[in-house]
Formats: sequence, structure tokens, C-alpha cells
Amino acid sequence: MNAKQKKIVTTSNIEIPEQLGKEKSGEFPFTRGIYPSMYRTRHWTMRQYAGFGTSEESNKRYKYLLSQGVTGLSIAFDLPTQIGYDSDSKICEGEVGKVGVAIDSLADMETLFSGIELEKISTSMTINSTAGILLAMYVALAKKQNANLKKLSGTIQNDILKEYSSRGTYIYPPQKSMKLITDIFKWCNKEIPSWNPISVSGYHMREAGCNAVQEVAFTLSNGIEYVRSAIDSGLNIDDFASRISFFFNIHNNFFEEIAKLRAARKMWAKIMKERFNAKNENSMKLRFHSQTAGSALTQQQAFVNISRVSFQALASVLGGTQSLHCNGFDEAIALPTEMSAMLALRTQQVVAYESGVVDSVDPLAGSYFVEYLTDEIEKRAFDYIEKIDELGGVVSAIEQKYIQDEIAKSSYEYQKQIESKEKIIVGMNEFQVDENPQFEILKIDESIREKQIKRLNEVKSKRNFQNVKMSLQYLENATQTTENLMPHILNCVEQYATIQEISDAFRNVWGEYES
Repeated sequence: MNAKQKKIVTTSNIEIPEQLGKEKSGEFPFTRGIYPSMYRTRHWTMRQYAGFGTSEESNKRYKYLLSQGVTGLSIAFDLPTQIGYDSDSKICEGEVGKVGVAIDSLADMETLFSGIELEKISTSMTINSTAGILLAMYVALAKKQNANLKKLSGTIQNDILKEYSSRGTYIYPPQKSMKLITDIFKWCNKEIPSWNPISVSGYHMREAGCNAVQEVAFTLSNGIEYVRSAIDSGLNIDDFASRISFFFNIHNNFFEEIAKLRAARKMWAKIMKERFNAKNENSMKLRFHSQTAGSALTQQQAFVNISRVSFQALASVLGGTQSLHCNGFDEAIALPTEMSAMLALRTQQVVAYESGVVDSVDPLAGSYFVEYLTDEIEKRAFDYIEKIDELGGVVSAIEQKYIQDEIAKSSYEYQKQIESKEKIIVGMNEFQVDENPQFEILKIDESIREKQIKRLNEVKSKRNFQNVKMSLQYLENATQTTENLMPHILNCVEQYATIQEISDAFRNVWGEYES
């Protein structure tokens, strides 16, 4: 059913027109949204970011979320998986399964998605340095399920640049990491064309302390760098640009966040058309996932976080997101429980089915305040992009510590405002109460690591050692050439080589980056 066929009437029998205003959604520069009818015909993908402990435990959580109405999975990986170490490595003590699910080999991926048909679900994987390896595991599993690879849909974050400036889970030097990313672009374009090979992430830079303008500027600057790198590697702009996705943080200032998303969409359209000479309008559309702000949650009076997340979710939808995750109210204390994850999902569903904001393509279009904020954010963000260009691009700006310093300054100013009470955080620096929280907290069993090591040893004992050794050697040799590395990574994964063994093949040639 299209928007014209869908008659929208309020409880007071007021019929809602499809579009208002001169500029239409679905038309360049897409300020009002990238689709003509937006949510009048299809809601955003409702995701819940989840993963903890073993793949068995996470599989149970995914099946529960799917039963509750989640329309896309979003996978959290533990720290060892993110930085290319197996669970039995000494460096991993105390970290296995803590901030996400532990994945050592294809065997873990098989368990993680047991009973879930990959061809029928959209999956987002928040992974960067080891993105190519986890993607290869996902594809290897899809092949085992006899899935049509052309229909696989989802996203890997694969945004290494923000790791150097904000988050820190990088492994290799920037230029080598960029080579791996463009290889993934090319390989996805050929093998899994419905997959998004990158999600350029402003989320983590915002969590590190940057403001809304900086989030737009630094995110789009990273996007520019990835596009430039892909073009330099021989790709045509219109062959890959439509599969680039983005990821934004939704903070507490309601109207600023809405304007931020509108400005980012408008700016990216201009960048793709004017800077890169894209011809296909799909190349100019900024598609993005959004997540409510983890850094905005408080441990104090944690139930108040439900209100914060609700406003942030509403801002995200009014800003035109394509995909959304709402944080659990307890995430300032621990990973979300099944109950808090369900409540976070219900928040999205209330916005979608009860609030009425989906009945208009762009409810805030024409608002003087929102339009002014949109234009101002665009102007200030372009000033930052111009400065980064002058420094030689994002990689050069990171090496000169420019982006890191700007984020640090913004974070410092924000903290000063909180401490002086210029900025009130309800329950934390004002309206405090004595409390003894009475709700369940998810605790990760310390035996997780022993379970993972046992499984890892079983996998190693059953695999063909010579095939593993040969596949890793082929990968290491290819790493010293210009050929695409993804087929070699996939071969290693299918031989049940582990994430550390594959990462070490790169480390042996590229080394590790020290900032």
C-alpha cells in the first residue's frame, strides 16, 4: 500500500495530507527524508543491540527479542573479539563475554544464529578492526544454510577512523586498515550487493564528548575519506555509494537532535553531488541507524532513564531514522536484562503505533526553530569539514590529533557545565534522593571464559590443521600484495581458523598501530 492509498485520520477525524511544504521528502537534498512517504508506508527497522556471554546465551536473547517484535538483530561483541584475540589469550582475562558475545571461530557463529535463517533477517554487527573476519563468518554460515547471498541484508560497522579518534579498538596502522575497508567494499559489491559494507559512526565520537555539530562534521568527514579511498582503489562512485550507511547518537536536546539529522542528510547529499559528482540519486541519500545516548543515562534514579530514552527515540523518528535501537534503563549499571530490553523495544513500538508521529511524512517541516537549527548546524559543520580538508583529510587530522583535541575540549566544557549546575542532569546533580535500587541486574558468570576455552580447544582438535595452516599462509602472503583479501579471509574462516590466528596473519605483516 502506498501513501496515497493509506488514509490517515486522527481520533478527532482530522485527515492528514501526504505532504506539506514546497520541498518534498524523497527529493534532493533530502532534508525532509530520503523516501517520499517515509513511515506512512513502512516503519524503521526496530533493533535491540544485544550480545553477552557465550553464543548460546546470546542466541536465546535474540530469539526472545524476535518473538517480541524486533525486526532486525544488532550484535554486540566482547572486547577480545573486537581487537582480534581468542578467549584463551592471557590478555583476555576478565573480558571474555563481558561487553558482548565472545566469538572465536565459525563454530561460535553457528551457535549464535542457530535456528535463525540469515536470508530472512537483517543483521547489524558492531565490529571494526575485525569486521572483515566477522563478515566472512556470517557469509560462511549463510552458505551452510544454503541462503541466497544476493539477498543477505545487514550492516557491519567497519568504521576504523573513529576508532583512532574516539574509541581505541584499532589494531593496524590507519593506511593498512583503509586498504582492508576498501577490499570489503569491493567484495560486498560483487558477492553480497544488498549488504551495507560500512556504517560511518558518529555515535562513539558523541559518547566520547563531542557536541552535535562536531558529530555531524566528523562523521561526514570520515565518510568523505572512505569514499575517496574507494574511488582511489578503482571503484565508481555510483557502484558503491548507495550502500554506505551512517550511525548517529541521539542525545537529550530534543530539537537539536532532530535538526542534526536533517542537516546531516542535506549535507551528505550536497557532498556526494558536488564533491564526488555522483549521478544516481541513491548515492546521495544518507541512510542511518540511530541509538539513544548511552552517555546520557544515569546510575542515579535509573528509572528516570526511561523518560530520557523515550524522548530520544521520538527525536530519532522525527529526524527520519531508518533503524533505531533504544537503550535499556539499566545500562548505566550493567548490560540490559531481558525485562529492560523488552521495555526499550516497547518504547519504539509505542512511538510507532500509538504516538501518531508516523502519520505525517515530516511533522516538523516549516517550524522556524527546527529550520533555523538545521541551517545553523549545516553551516558550522561545514566549517569543521573545511578545516579538516585544510589539514589534508581525516587521516592526517587524526595523526595531528586535531579531532581528538576538539572532542576533548567539548567533553571538558560539558563536564564543567554539569559540575557548575549550568546544565541540570535530573537525579545526578539536582533533585537527588537517597535510594536503594530494587531491580534485577544482569551479571555475567566468570565461568564464561572457561566455557569458551573448552569449546575453542574442541574446535582446534577437530579441524584439519594442515588446511588451517595453509589458508593462513595464503592470507599472510596476500597481505603483502594488492589483491583483495576478503576471499582469503573467507577461506581461513571456513577452515575454522580463529579470529586471533587470522588477525595475527595481518599483525605479522602490518604490525600494530600505537598512537
